[in-house]
Amino acid sequence: MNATTANNRKYLASGALVVLIAAGAYGLGRVYPPFGPTEGTITPADRYVAPQVGEGDVTLGDTSIPQLMQSDAFEVMTKDPNFRAMAKDPGFAALARNPQAMAAMAANPQAFAALARDPQAFAAMVRNAETASAAGRAANARDAQAFAAMARHANAFDALARHPQAFAAMARDAQAFAAYAKDANAFAAAARNPAGVTAMARQAQAFQALARDSAAMSALAGDAQAFDAMARNADAFSAMARNAAALSAAARSAQAFASQGRAANAFDSSAASAIAMNAQAFNALALQPQAFAALAQHPQAFAALARHPQAFAAMARNANAFSAYGRDADAFAAAARNPAGIAAMARDAQAFQALARDSAAMSALARDAQAFSALGRNASAFNALASNAQAFQAAMNQQALDAMARNAKAFQAMARDANGLAASARAAQAFNSQAAAAQGRLDAQAMSAMARNPQAFSAMAANPQAFAALARNPAALAAFARNAQAFAALGRNPNFQALAMNANFAAALQSPAFSQAIAAR
Repeated sequence: MNATTANNRKYLASGALVVLIAAGAYGLGRVYPPFGPTEGTITPADRYVAPQVGEGDVTLGDTSIPQLMQSDAFEVMTKDPNFRAMAKDPGFAALARNPQAMAAMAANPQAFAALARDPQAFAAMVRNAETASAAGRAANARDAQAFAAMARHANAFDALARHPQAFAAMARDAQAFAAYAKDANAFAAAARNPAGVTAMARQAQAFQALARDSAAMSALAGDAQAFDAMARNADAFSAMARNAAALSAAARSAQAFASQGRAANAFDSSAASAIAMNAQAFNALALQPQAFAALAQHPQAFAALARHPQAFAAMARNANAFSAYGRDADAFAAAARNPAGIAAMARDAQAFQALARDSAAMSALARDAQAFSALGRNASAFNALASNAQAFQAAMNQQALDAMARNAKAFQAMARDANGLAASARAAQAFNSQAAAAQGRLDAQAMSAMARNPQAFSAMAANPQAFAALARNPAALAAFARNAQAFAALGRNPNFQALAMNANFAAALQSPAFSQAIAAR
């Protein structure tokens, strides 16, 4: 009986898909009759690609919804009770129309749960995060080196972060503390009696409180080179010393980054600096951790593809079609030279021919043909990124992927934990916002908002336009609030991440075939 019921449900879902595809084909055939023979291979239909998708964006004849519903990610998620409950919520479709914001909130559900219940507070934080985003884009090599220094000496700087006034005093005059790198005991003695030390006297009570914190003093004694690291980045630390609370928050973000690196046995100062310098791009990739990990495992090959974004996007949209080239890179080279006869290449023939003429790129792909296999193994994640033109452009930043390629070993090690790699990118993005605040580039209101909810603030600052749109949609916020527990359960699920970021997902939620497939489970 159970088997019969299951089969009936399966046939119902499949039948709904067939009806939807047949209707599309019929409509298309009436408007554009075929020229010549109709037999042969079926090539992918043109898709409408846009950052936000509404109900009217998918027209008859567009197969994007059936293709999404036939994906592995959809098949897995329809069996999940949390997903089915959310999919039946009328407000969930409104939230899904903003895939970048929804994915960021799903990655930090606890940070957003309370905010989503208060639309006014949500909108106010978005406005402040927009200010922080503009300031954070001013992050430069100097700030990135400071981030790497903090992350390399994370325990020492985390100890100092618990004493923000003393930390800021040290940052303002880092050279004065450099000598303590050779003698941590001398620092402890000076902190106990700061009145006679010029660099400490103005904050005597703060240094005495630090001296009484045995755990903090032990951390500094265990890594006295933190004093030297601060001195070598004196300009950056001096600039950040303008706001003691933000400086301490930045140190905690560096500590979070370092924790992820240690967990993967993959910390590297150069990689830390690279992530901080390209935090915006890496944070965009963090919305699809499986794709991010694939890029990190094959950095030179994907950096080569990033120099040809149109061809790369075509490959990401149809990743399974390219996975076979993992066994034969020469076949890919031949196909790229003559793409007109290859269904997955024909629409972007000139882009693939340009790629084929790039000898350096083709050499990189030949040396690591497994990059094609990685595309196929993570097809849902790459398809989700490619379905959203804005997200794909932000994530596949040439400078960021080149930085990844230059630090290949570190990124390959971090890629063993896809969600950990994504968390590292979010920590670097948070640092940039906090460093901007520490340098006085944020007003008091924005500083207060960041202090109240640093994770949500950082996520908003990474993608202010998406969150500004969400702030204008109270139904979407209410849907998140009602389903906060479900988002907490699904936020790290790669199948949900792939669906949530797919630009066709919101339209699929409105499809009768989708409703029937959900009900059939």
